Amino acid sequence: MATTDPLIICEHCDCVYEKVMLGKHQKTLCTRCGGVLQRYNGLTVEQRLALAYTAAVLWAFANFYPVMSISLQGLKNSATLWDSVLALSHGPITFIAMVAAIAMIIAPLFQVLLLIWVLSYALAGQRSPGFRFCMRWLETLRPWSMLEVCLLGAMVAVFKLAGMLDVLPGIGLFALAVLSLMMIRIAGRDIRELWDIL
Repeated sequence: MATTDPLIICEHCDCVYEKVMLGKHQKTLCTRCGGVLQRYNGLTVEQRLALAYTAAVLWAFANFYPVMSISLQGLKNSATLWDSVLALSHGPITFIAMVAAIAMIIAPLFQVLLLIWVLSYALAGQRSPGFRFCMRWLETLRPWSMLEVCLLGAMVAVFKLAGMLDVLPGIGLFALAVLSLMMIRIAGRDIRELWDIL
């Protein structure tokens, strides 16, 4: 029976190629549509796991500490990501609150937990129980995790409100910024390499 391990399929046009070993800063592109097939990562399983645990801590900071604090004439108020979702849920746009909760809070949390689960077993050179299920969910959650959009919205709000009120970015905003960069690094397309490693 023929093996398909050395093959890679373009996710944009379904063209099939042979995998190649990449050097630092290299990537392979589809000759038909120009989509990225492979990108050099350079992270070991140990490094990925350490970054996944760091992402879990950052997720907690981003969700339970204030993203920004606003003060005007002695009155002060601060808001977390949970507060923004609750504020959206009161009114006619409850559906948007649910989408925001999934994109900013739930999807990144599940990504981090699934990564920790899979990588903990990968550290011992084993496939985790439910490995296929976890890897498919990691791929499914990737487009739903929109921390970068949330970060951009929070930064726009800080700059817009700074002209009218005293606005201080909180610990949650800094944690959100680092977490969004880290999720791109550890939960991007290159997570598919775990199929080959294990």
